[in-house]
Amino acid sequence: MSTGSAPLSLTRVLSILVFIAIFTMAVRMPADTDTWWHLASGRYIIEHRTIPSTDPFSHTRQGELWIDHGWLAQLFWYALYDLGSWQLLALGVAALVTFAWWLMWRQCEGNVYVRAIVVIWGAITSSVIWAARPQLISFLLAALVSYLLQRYKRGNGRLLPWMPLVVIVWANMHGGYAIAFILMGCYLIGELLNRLTMHHEDIILSPRQLRHLVWVILLSFGVVVLNPYTWHMWLYPFRTVGIGVLREFIQEWQSPDFHQVWQQPFLLLLVGILLALGRAGRRADFSDLTLLAVWTVAALLAGRNMALFALFSAPVATRYASLALERQLEDWRTLPHMQRLLNALMRPVTSGQFQTVLHGTFLVLVALAAALKIYLALQPTVLQKAMRETLPVDAVSVLLAQRPAGALFNSYNWGGYLIFTLWPDYLVFVDGRTDLYDDALLRQYLAISSATGDWQEGLARYNIRIVLVEAESVLARFLRHEPGWREVFRDQVATLLVRETAAGE
Repeated sequence: MSTGSAPLSLTRVLSILVFIAIFTMAVRMPADTDTWWHLASGRYIIEHRTIPSTDPFSHTRQGELWIDHGWLAQLFWYALYDLGSWQLLALGVAALVTFAWWLMWRQCEGNVYVRAIVVIWGAITSSVIWAARPQLISFLLAALVSYLLQRYKRGNGRLLPWMPLVVIVWANMHGGYAIAFILMGCYLIGELLNRLTMHHEDIILSPRQLRHLVWVILLSFGVVVLNPYTWHMWLYPFRTVGIGVLREFIQEWQSPDFHQVWQQPFLLLLVGILLALGRAGRRADFSDLTLLAVWTVAALLAGRNMALFALFSAPVATRYASLALERQLEDWRTLPHMQRLLNALMRPVTSGQFQTVLHGTFLVLVALAAALKIYLALQPTVLQKAMRETLPVDAVSVLLAQRPAGALFNSYNWGGYLIFTLWPDYLVFVDGRTDLYDDALLRQYLAISSATGDWQEGLARYNIRIVLVEAESVLARFLRHEPGWREVFRDQVATLLVRETAAGE
């Protein structure tokens, strides 16, 4: 009888390496342009002990109805920031990303090497949303809903009471709770198609399970109202997608541009999945096809959905890519020289205790290298450098030192940062809360920032006396030569201009 422990196989090592890699990749500057106003909102809720129902941060929408749909996530992110500044925030982002992909790993089937490649590539594709925003918590909850549905389909889990509870939390974390209903809808349609086409290659939901799923969808829809804004959250997802300027002006809402390197992993993942489906040698599960079709369309319509496509397509990709690889290996084994090569590749180099020592040593070395990378990424100087490269850090310092009076016009991309650093001394003109600013105001912002149309009249209408925009922006170049405006600060990132005389004086 053997008393030794099982050797640390290459398969187990590979599984561990996947999550070391994902966590390490995700530790970086945790803020994007919207992170700042989410932190400011979390700070506001803690300091005022109330969830805002009207806008406190802008002078263009001050006092108007504002649905702060991510209030609970904002409390979470601000609590991390308050406890451990950017370092803890970065580790929090990495932990959420890693947990989300662990949930997807649990759903992946087939060859472990295929699983590792697909999950790592999917993580790279999803990295476009790795920032301290409610959207990232939505990403994690999407992985959890996918996990619950996959377990339900396999007969290993229940949807009640878990699904409605997840939806309640989600509706208080982020307006993306609608993703849960899209996923449940994909499974409902896919499983109905499986039954209609008499699909037998996969486990399919029984009529009783389908009825149960319908009731879960209805119950989950009902509990969405359990939030500070009650029934308004039912309409929130439609309010955001109905803003036309989003698709024209904000990159994450535009269709992907595959000339940009950071969007190409999505394209390669999509092509790889299509090739795997074609080579798998069996009929595809309609639930898989429905998920793939819906999220492919979503990602092609708005780049921000590429991360969700990567998340939901990973189990589909591993399932069919593993089958495709198996078929290809069978074909190669008919060739004598390929058979010898495959046997050599698959023969273990070592065995038993020495294999455990070798693999364990390798894991320790990789973990140490990852820890060093994480340590360096969390250095305050590194984080400060990242901020100074994209944010008006020094311009804000000058503004707070001189404190000129008047309303502020600011770059859209810096609105969140200015809320975090200047409020309540100064209110912003615009920021990333696109659901708050309608098409008319956003188009007015675009006209002013590009110095087109009635841009001067727009500045006068809002009594703008301070402008803080990119140093080489069109508006900055025009205002430097405009009578009555004085440039009080400029660096490589930002320019700060102040109006010395009011219009007509």
